[in-house]
Amino acid sequence: QVQLVESGGGLVQVGGSLRLSCSASGRTFFGWHTGWFRQSPGKERDFVAAVSWSGPTSRYADSVKGRFTISRDNAKTTVYIQMTNLKPEDTGLYYCAKAPLLMATPRAEDFRSWGSGTQVTVSS
Repeated sequence: QVQLVESGGGLVQVGGSLRLSCSASGRTFFGWHTGWFRQSPGKERDFVAAVSWSGPTSRYADSVKGRFTISRDNAKTTVYIQMTNLKPEDTGLYYCAKAPLLMATPRAEDFRSWGSGTQVTVSS
């Protein structure tokens, strides 16, 4: 059973940067695509970014394109998301999860093995 653990969240000012990590345990990390989602209180879990198992293919929500970069280090079984020029609307609980297929428009229901999340708060 793959366990995913998110880390790296925190409080940052508008315009600041953070790098989140999603670490996996278990050999079934291999071959799975990985995505990041975020959720604010009272709202649905929204797609942020995803990366293919092999790395070259990525997907981004329109709201983060040009500001966020997703990457992975399979040797470390870790997926990263570098977030720059953060805005208050980026505030939320960030989750990572895995998926067998990487769709053109990833949805939360395509993913499984969710971590417990890491909080990102952007203050103005």
